[in-house]
Order: sequence, then structure tokens, then C-alpha cells
Amino acid sequence: MSNGTSGGSRRFDYLVIGAGSAGCALAARLSEDGRHTVALLEAGGSARHPYIRTPAAVAAAIGHPPFNWGLTTAPQPGLDGRRIPIPRGHVLGGSGSLNGMVYHRGHPLDYEDWARAGAAGWGYARVLPYFTRSENNEDYPTSAYHGHDGPINVRFPTRPNRMSTAFIDSVVGLGFPRCEDFVGPRPEGVGLRQATIRQGQRESTATAFLAPASARRNLSVVTGARVLRVLFEGRRAVAVDVLQESQKVKYEALGEIILCAGAIHSPQLLLCSGIGDRDPLASLDIPMVHHLPAVGRDLQDHLASPVRMSTRDTAPYGVSLRTVPRSLWNVLEYVVARRGPLSSNVFESAAFLRTDPGLDRPDFQFVFQPAKFPRPGIPIPLGHGFGVSPVLLYPQSRGRITLSSPSMLDPPLIDPALLAHPEDLARMVRAVKLCRRILSAAPFSRYQASEDLPGTRATSEADIERFIRATAATVHHPVGTCRMGSDPDSVVDVELKVRGVDGLRVADASIFPRIIGGNTNAPTVMVAEKAADLVLGRDAPAPAMLDSNDVTRQPF
Repeated sequence: MSNGTSGGSRRFDYLVIGAGSAGCALAARLSEDGRHTVALLEAGGSARHPYIRTPAAVAAAIGHPPFNWGLTTAPQPGLDGRRIPIPRGHVLGGSGSLNGMVYHRGHPLDYEDWARAGAAGWGYARVLPYFTRSENNEDYPTSAYHGHDGPINVRFPTRPNRMSTAFIDSVVGLGFPRCEDFVGPRPEGVGLRQATIRQGQRESTATAFLAPASARRNLSVVTGARVLRVLFEGRRAVAVDVLQESQKVKYEALGEIILCAGAIHSPQLLLCSGIGDRDPLASLDIPMVHHLPAVGRDLQDHLASPVRMSTRDTAPYGVSLRTVPRSLWNVLEYVVARRGPLSSNVFESAAFLRTDPGLDRPDFQFVFQPAKFPRPGIPIPLGHGFGVSPVLLYPQSRGRITLSSPSMLDPPLIDPALLAHPEDLARMVRAVKLCRRILSAAPFSRYQASEDLPGTRATSEADIERFIRATAATVHHPVGTCRMGSDPDSVVDVELKVRGVDGLRVADASIFPRIIGGNTNAPTVMVAEKAADLVLGRDAPAPAMLDSNDVTRQPF
């Protein structure tokens, strides 16, 4: 890794803006054959801190200010006027250095929907080879749905908390199926889930892609580099202005500039560079390059409102006087052998369920957490408890990113319009009721737990609605703000090229035409893998050969 440039030159074939999940993977792939010079520009710094490397320290990593942009939404009318935190990674690896390490791809039908909406070449059979290209799955060495020699290590928890068994048995007892593989052809049911962890430490694209590539002479990784705007000659993107060590410097692109700054900062950078809706840009005195009103629109995110329980039983993860010897042993076990609870991402089991049997795919992810939710400012759970977070997978509400000023140094205005669509609230109420049924089922009875939230006084639908409005937050999966499509209103075309200009692409979660039904990190890496082929002009891999029953629009 370097915070300089090769030979002092600031002219490269490709400039990749943002060293997050997409940027690290893309820069590594573009520099792979040694034929092209690549600069990866990242505003943050190193990702070697123990909070990042230790899987169980997720809350500590998110809560550590140097690693997080510290963004919040505008006041949300649907959530009692609250401002909701939007954690985004300000570090090599981006949000992949802060997230829960869950390996999930969404539902196969999600990508069929992308293709039907005009994203030709992005259907499930077409994107599956890009998923498997990046994956090294320890537990499925022969499955056609998994990769076996890719850079990112994926595995099941080696010693899951025993409360996950109670969660799985409770869901099965309510009539839902088990699921052995949440990224297989039918990701529905309940079970343990896999994580991007290698030998007890977090695996991100910074560790899996970028670290092995960092010694290449044709790759420069520039940290502490705040990109201010894209510069154009006519309609061609040719360079970027960068604030580096309090000095403004210019990096030039002989080939292309690819934005990988994420669903918040990629649209902000386009807007600050003069690509967006004409009237708002004119009001900020931003010189117009191309009128593209869709930039920043279609913001989507997953919403959750957890049902939380307390217990005196010490089976859940957590620290108390009764568990001091165990906690000390767990720390020693991790330091010496990278094993034990600290090597777990905590979110070891989940259920993808249809709360309406008429749906063609699960509409909620129910995430089980065998630990109390950490208090603000305290990175570890104190005491003992557990909970289930119902995550709304396909929200109807749509928000947008706009500018607060013409400068990238000022945070943008983030308005996801959470619960703006009435159907979202109705579905959340239905999911909270199902959480309560799960947690009151027989397998949990031995823990003699009491409900903290919503609390036993919340009995009516109106009570649950008030609870959701008072407690709901996103699970940090913003997408859609540089929407991909074949229609002229989309921001990028199916080759990820920004409409109306040359030499500029976007390759991150902002291009998702529609949010996928699950965690967004693996799909973001898939976008980067496909982007590398598009930028280099390589043929796409052959579509995956799937059984006709693998992708169906019929209810399972």
C-alpha cells in the first residue's frame, strides 16, 4: 500500500475513485495483467486496526469515527422526524471493512427483474459466473453455485452460539423450511449463514484483492486522497481534482475514470462535477456538463426494527460478572489461535421468509442476534439478551441524494424517505408480529426471557406502528442512486457508462436498478468483477448452465 504515486507521475490509464468493496476489487482486476497503469484513490486510510480485523468487533468498527464518514439522513417524517445514521466506510475496504461480513447475493429472481427492466446481460445466469469468480467457499467445494479458488474466503461459523439452534427450531416449528445454502438456487427458509472470514479475521476486498495486488508496479494505491470533482474536456472525463495533504492536485486518466465511491458519494461526485438535474446545479453555480436528472434519485435501503429480549441465562454472547472467566478465556483463545466467539460475526443465523404465501420470493430477512444490542459508545454487549431484526427486503419507498453545497467537502443531503410508502409500514407490522411468534415458541422457553422492545404493553397494531416509527433504522444497504438501465432516464447504461459523457463509468451499489433481497456486499463485488471485463473489453464468461427449475417465478 502507498500514499504516493509511481515515479511521481499522476497520469494513469485508469483512475478508480474509492477503495471500497467495488474499488479494491476493480483496481486489482484492472492491474492484473500488468499492461495498464491504475491509480486507486481513497479518502480514508489503513484497515489494519483490530476493530476491523476482529469479526466480533463489528459495532466497535462502525462506532470508531476515523473509519466512518459519520453521515445521517435528513429528518424522516415516517420515523417521528428522527435523523437515521448512515454508516459508510472511510477506510481501505470501504463499508466492507465495517459491515457484518454476511455473504449473501439476494434472490435469483432479483437479477431476472434487473434484466426484464432493461439491464440486458445482468440476468441471473449472466451474473452468477461473476459471483463465483471472486469466491473461495470452504464448505461447498463442488457446488456449481459457488466459487472454489477466488480471492474472497467464505465459510460457515465454526462454533456458532447454541442459541442459533433455538432460533432455527422455532422457525421450523412454525412451518417454515430449513435452508442449507442461502446463496443457492432457492434461498428460502432458516439456517446458519456464511460469512467472509478467513482464519478468524475479517475478509474484505482490501485484504482479499488489494493486499495481494499492492506490490504491482502498475498499481498505485493513494490514501488520504479526497476527490473533489471530475474534470472534462468537452464531454470527455479526463482527470480529477484531489485534495491530498492539504494541497489540490490533479490526476489524469489516459483511458477511463471509474467511480466506485458508493451509493452516497458517487452521485454526490457526479453532481459536484456538473452531471445532474440542471436547475439545482445552476442554483449552486455548478457549471453544467450534462443534464441527467436521475442522478441521486431512486435511493433505496433495507429497514429493520428489532424485537429485543433480556435473559439472565448466560448462553448469549455478552459480558457480565458471571461470565468474566469465560470472557477472559475467549480473548486469550482469539489472541493465540484466532478461534472462539471473537472470530464470529455474531449474526450467525437468519431466516428468509415470505410473510405472505402468495409472494414469489421471501420479502423479509429475519436476522437472529444471540447477544444484547450494544449501547451507544460501548462496543461490546453488557449483560445477556438476544433479538430478531425483521429486515424489509423490497421497500416501496424511494428517496434521493442532493447537494448541501457545491463542495465534496460538505456532506450531501440524504433523504431515503423511509416509510413514505404506506405498504412498507403495513409489512413491517406483519413482520414484527412474526418475530414475536418466533421468540415465544417452545425452543426459547428455557431462557425465560422478557421482552424489552416493543414491550408487553405494545399489543395493538397501532402500538406496533408507533414502535416501528420510534425505533426503525436502516441496515446500511443504500443502493440505486446511479441507476443502470437501457432507458434514457437511467444514469448509466448496461456497460456502466455515464449517459451523455465519455470516459466515465460508475461501478458500485449505486447502479443497482432495484435493491436486492439480501445483503449487498457480494453483489457489489460482482458489479466490480463485471466492470473489469467491460472496461478492458474482455468477453463475458459463458452464462451459467442452470436447471430449468433453478429460477422460477412461481411461489416455492
